[in-house]
Amino acid sequence: MIQILNDFVNLFYPHVCLLCRNPLIECERHICLNCLLDLPETGYHTDKNNPARALFAGFPQVNDVTAFLFFEKDGKAQQLIHSFKYYGNKSLAEYLGRIAAIELKDYGFYASIDTVIPVPLYPGKEKKRGYNQSRLIANGISSIYGCSIDGTSVKRMVDTASQTHKQVYERHVNVEKIFELTNAENLFGKHILLVDDVITTGATTSACIETLSKIPEIKISIFSLAIAMKY
Repeated sequence: MIQILNDFVNLFYPHVCLLCRNPLIECERHICLNCLLDLPETGYHTDKNNPARALFAGFPQVNDVTAFLFFEKDGKAQQLIHSFKYYGNKSLAEYLGRIAAIELKDYGFYASIDTVIPVPLYPGKEKKRGYNQSRLIANGISSIYGCSIDGTSVKRMVDTASQTHKQVYERHVNVEKIFELTNAENLFGKHILLVDDVITTGATTSACIETLSKIPEIKISIFSLAIAMKY
């Protein structure tokens, strides 16, 4: 009876693909198979010296770096990220984290990570939004890699101004010393995966890496769901 009711509802109010707006079939979630196969993937996980890795070349603690999608204005990655970042589609963020992690794990990427740390939001901003989108992506990754999520060892202490219209140097100045360690002893000698939603200049991620780099013998890998096209 429940399935009959679901079929009836979907006939008149079908679930549609977030990108092409065509109805989704039973096995599809959020995005139809055609659009899923047409996502602007970077393929960076096939090259350890990819452009995303180059952004963090100054940090000897950094190991593997990749971004899953290319982000461009009005592009597919922007549509998806805005859906969960500004419109509350939390399950989409976890879904994309899982999709990316399945591909990366099959390729052997991030094979030795111990725990996942989502880049923290300022507490006031997270309370207003109701969630940290990077934590949702991290949930999806963790479900595939089977590792823990650490959301307490790093805190964001400063509510920085929006980075959207700032130049590269201004972005780096804007995020200086905005993070603080709280449970550093939990991460001694660990290989952590730092997770963010979008890398533009790498300024925020670099600030977080700088804070984590104070921990002895730490190894840091980085995952971003998307990276700005110019990088």
